[in-house]
Parts: sequence; C-alpha cells; structure tokens
Amino acid sequence: MSNPQPLRVMTIFGTRPDTIKMAPVVHELQRHPHVECIVCVTAQHREMLDDLLALFAIRPDHDLDIMTEDQSLTEITTRVLIGMEGVFEKVRPDVALVHGDTTTSTAAALAAFYQQIPVGHVEAGLRTSNPSLPFPEEMNRRITGTIASYHFSPTELAREHLLGENIPKENIIVTGNTVIDAFSQTAEREDLPQPPGWERIDPKRPVIVVTAHRRENHAHMREMCEAMLEIARMPQRPQIFWPVHPSPRVRPIAYEVLGKEPGVVLVEPMDYARMVAAVRDCTFVLTDSGGLQEEAPCLGKPVLVMREETERPEGVLAGTLELVGHERSKIVAAAARLLSDPEAYKRMAGAHNPYGDGNAATRIAAWLLARMRGADYPKPFGGGLST
Repeated sequence: MSNPQPLRVMTIFGTRPDTIKMAPVVHELQRHPHVECIVCVTAQHREMLDDLLALFAIRPDHDLDIMTEDQSLTEITTRVLIGMEGVFEKVRPDVALVHGDTTTSTAAALAAFYQQIPVGHVEAGLRTSNPSLPFPEEMNRRITGTIASYHFSPTELAREHLLGENIPKENIIVTGNTVIDAFSQTAEREDLPQPPGWERIDPKRPVIVVTAHRRENHAHMREMCEAMLEIARMPQRPQIFWPVHPSPRVRPIAYEVLGKEPGVVLVEPMDYARMVAAVRDCTFVLTDSGGLQEEAPCLGKPVLVMREETERPEGVLAGTLELVGHERSKIVAAAARLLSDPEAYKRMAGAHNPYGDGNAATRIAAWLLARMRGADYPKPFGGGLST
C-alpha cells in the first residue's frame, strides 16, 4: 500500500509578533514526516520580519512584500486579500494557519475562506469586552475566529470564550501559547547580542524596559511619556530603556519629553534577539504590547500594562500582570510600588505564568494531523484540559 500524501499546511504571517509566535509552529511542521509545510509571508512589517526570518532560519516559499510607508489598515487588508488570492489558487493547501490578531491574519483568513480552504487560528479565543480595545486587534481576532475551522487556544479561558460564541468544542484545543515556545528557546541561546545602548545602562540600578505603540494609546502618548519622566526621577534612580516605535504618533513625542533626561535610553526598534536579552536583564516591563505580557513572566519579570483592558486576563488573575492604563498617576504609582516595596515585587516576579510550558507547537501539529488524518494525539496543555 502506498504512503498517503503529506498534509499540506500553509503558515501565513507578516508582522513581528505573529512571526515570533508562528516560528515554533513552522519548525514543528517542518520536522514532521507527514506534513508539507509551506511558508507565506505578507511583509506587513518588512524589516522586522526579515530580521526574524534570519534569526529563526525560516525561508519563505511566498512573499507578498506588501509594506508601504505609513500604510493604512484598508491598504494592508486590500493588498493581503489580492496577494493571497493568487497564492491560494496556485498552491491549494489542505489548511491555512494564521495567527492571533493582525490585519495580515484576518485578511489571509478571509482570502482562504473565499477559496474554500479551511483555516486554523493559532492563539484563538483572546477577548476583551470592547470590540475597539485594542484597536484594530480585538475586531481582527473576532473576525478571524468566525472564519476559522480549527481553533488553537492558549488557555482554558480562551477556550471558554470560543464555546460562548458557539464554536463546536471538537474544533478547539487548548495548547498553551507558542510565544512561550519561542521566548524560552531564544532566552536559552548563548549567542544573544547586547541591545544597542545597553552600554549606557548601570547594572547596579533598576532597569525598566518599555514598549508603547498601540493605536488606541496614540492620543495618550504624551501623558504616558510624562509618567515615564516622573518615574526616571524617583529616588531609586531607575533607568528607562525604550526601543521607540517609528510611528509618527509615538517617536516625536517620546524624544521631545524624554530625549534629554539622564537615565533614559531611547533607541531604535530592536530585533527580537536583542529584545529578549533586554527583558532577561531588566527589573520589570512597562508596556502596551500583547506578547510581552506572556513572555516577560517566563523570566520572572513583572509587567505593568498601559492599557485599559487586556485580552490576557489570566495574567492579571495569576499576578504576573497589573493593568495601569494610560493615566500618569496610575502608571507612576504602580512603578513606585515595584521599586520601593520588595514584597510587592517578589509577589509579581514569583507568580506562576499561566500561558504555557513551551510545547504548544508540538500540540498544534499533532492535533491538526489527528483532526485531518486520524493520527494519534497527545494530552492537551495542562494535562486535565479537554477539547
């Protein structure tokens, strides 16, 4: 009897976050003898994507190269839809895997739906109570979740969200989050380069790594920067280390408010390897990003989240995250507590990270084969969770 044809799985990504989180899935699929892994990138973030492809040693089979300067959401969506139409017509994969909440993921999922190709959604089921927070990510993941046939949820709460939206339970599997796979594997590397500007950091003083760029925070960026200025002037002499996003709604304000302050190090956006090194060596993280809420606790780093809501409430409940919003007083108060209260810091640093054990990609590949080809499937993440 002849061997069956391999399962043809296309992974699609194009930004910094989804590339990081899909890299372990690509590697797992490429290792599997019964899978043909096809990699398609949109290059929604061109330079950051290329750095990550090199770091993770991934060579795309298809590259849409859609990025333009100051691109709008409509432009991104349109170019991905048109580009993916041609790729799907040519390749005809058995299933298309997209990730999370990017505009690339939603547009690619819609293009697959138009071609009647099943979609698997990695990091499925994250939700806030407001479709516009974060914008446009919350609506992106809701739309993608509606289109997808298979749902790879990072946590049991994410699974419950999907069940509440009438997704059939047999199409959902709790895997943990692939971001933990990628972060853990990278943090263990001995060849991580030093972040640019790190030579200006005094290792004897606290270091706060900052990221801030969310669209819904653009109107509050000055107040957030003023909060960082006040933090930098605290008696503990903390240092602010911020790879500043190139957005014209972020960069000019950051440099105007903080550019001349001693103890504040503003640098260009860094590649992933250097960012992992910065988080590894910092005291805590101040961010409005998504992935860092899951990544930093892997190394025992508390995370203050400059958003009004988070789609990662498990971290808040576990104590690894604290929501501080965008108001200056709340940001300053939370940072002061971590800098001045050793017990408060210890509680956050020692809290259990609820987002995974580093084996999410293995579970995704195994479940996908089991669902589509009848292969054996191992126990889901957490041991006691069920599909």
